Amino acid sequence: MSFDQILVLAVLVAVFISFFREFYPPEVTALGASAILIATGIISTNDFLKVFSNSAPITIAMMFILSAALERTGVLEWIGEFLKRQARGSLLRSLLFMMGGTVAASAFMNNTPVVILLTPIMISLAGSVGVAPSRLLIPLSFAAIFGGTLTLVGTSTNILMSGVATEAGQPPISMFEMTLPGLIMAAIGTAYMIFAGRFLLPDRASLSSILGQQQKRRFLARLLIPGDSKFVGKTLADLPFNGNARVLDVVRGEVSLRRTMKEVVLEPGDRIVIKTDTGEILGLREDGAVVFNDMDESGFEPVTADQTITMEASVGPNSHLRGRLVRDLKLRRKYGVYLMAIHRQDQNLSEELPDLRLQFADTLLLEGPMEGIQRLMEDGGIVNLTAPADKPLRRGKAPIAIAAIVAVMLLSAFDVMPIAGLAVIGAVVVMMTRCVDPEDAFEAIDWHILFLIFGMLGLSQGLESTGTVALVVEFVVARIEWMGPLAILAAVYVLTSVLTEMVSNNAVAVLVGPLAIALALQLGFDPRPFIMAVMFAASASFATPIGYQTNTFVYSAGGYKFRDFLIVGVPLNILFAVIAVIVIPIFFPF
Repeated sequence: MSFDQILVLAVLVAVFISFFREFYPPEVTALGASAILIATGIISTNDFLKVFSNSAPITIAMMFILSAALERTGVLEWIGEFLKRQARGSLLRSLLFMMGGTVAASAFMNNTPVVILLTPIMISLAGSVGVAPSRLLIPLSFAAIFGGTLTLVGTSTNILMSGVATEAGQPPISMFEMTLPGLIMAAIGTAYMIFAGRFLLPDRASLSSILGQQQKRRFLARLLIPGDSKFVGKTLADLPFNGNARVLDVVRGEVSLRRTMKEVVLEPGDRIVIKTDTGEILGLREDGAVVFNDMDESGFEPVTADQTITMEASVGPNSHLRGRLVRDLKLRRKYGVYLMAIHRQDQNLSEELPDLRLQFADTLLLEGPMEGIQRLMEDGGIVNLTAPADKPLRRGKAPIAIAAIVAVMLLSAFDVMPIAGLAVIGAVVVMMTRCVDPEDAFEAIDWHILFLIFGMLGLSQGLESTGTVALVVEFVVARIEWMGPLAILAAVYVLTSVLTEMVSNNAVAVLVGPLAIALALQLGFDPRPFIMAVMFAASASFATPIGYQTNTFVYSAGGYKFRDFLIVGVPLNILFAVIAVIVIPIFFPF
């Protein structure tokens, strides 16, 4: 084994450890691996730049834009309204129609936005049925995964595997090549959730109910301490607030004293922000110790009391809040909104919030005026989990958006043009016809996924150019060549499935895909069934909330614990592995 091969394998191991331990965001880890290979001369700069000519990432980006057009034209909202009408107050009917509708929608558009947009609808539907949202959100995510395996454009993993196959000299995957085996697996997966999985689903309380927020406390009041107030020199504990009032902040000049409120000694001009009810507001006005009149000669702002709401929201994949410290967001100053707590990985965090860095799928408990929260949503900061967000929908352009995605799929299926070119044309059409505004279209692209793919393609290039892939294949072949093709197919599926539960499904596809193809060729088998095994297994992430973006999103939104996914997902993973080994060779012989 050469030094280059040892170094590449060491980088590969380091990448998987970093993915698992989350030392850095996955895309940073992947690009870091490529940077090491470039710096050590294992791959040249020019060779690395070739990964940007791979058709898969540009196709994925364009499909994000087409999905955004379907969202903006109200197609997904129509699906959600249809599901609510069909539920009729029954959990069983809710599951059946929700999963069927989600599978269908996810087959034709990227499944991550499907889950993000249907989550608030499912939370509302759960309330109408009388069950906890946790009874519907894991099935929602799993149904989106099922649907994503039905067509080439259903998930970025399928498109990426087609690119991997092409790079290895194999024919690209066609639009509906995986549809029939995918339908069988989707039907079995749905039946499992209806007849068995639903009894394993937990009842989890939402963040707001856990923290005991009461909707009757409807006002956010800003109170000014005048110079002659009897509370000057007093602490907050000395203020005459009843049990219905909650002090959120003390603002002195432009400085928030929220972190040290227990030690604050009040001074003239301090502004106290409280959440309270109407009776408390009237009592404070009568007391006279706080000011409720117009701006005085000191230049302090007038005191206001705004009707507020308490709502749950989630950090979306493209949110500008993602990766930033809470203290740097300035939500109070920009929007008049207070962040009360964060739910992350089955923990409810309400202490030391300023020092937390927000992550994708964090669930936030927000308090503030509706106008401020609405502006925060419009700026693309959060996804409303309390109710579907009100956005201006362009329903009249829905036929154009639907026609664009159908044309891309059909023309690709008939080999009129490669899907990358068709996706570019389709994306341009929906932007030029204003199905979606260009700025919204480009915001819809998940650049984290794209750069993760670029970084992993660079690492894959290093594995190939140093002969490490051939070395690994020779090592594996020497130990499994006595096994039959079914056993080898099962081993490839299980390996991919286990890895995708721990790290990104796209990263696993890029790494395992070339190995599986080379292994099949070395043993004299047709690579196609092995390509399909990797593609299905890379998407079939059910046992953990970290292997697939849709699982990650509902993980916090539903208030789940990590073990909830293990209980529901492990049996489904085993079932899918058995079905895949039986079904794939029927449609793709060895």
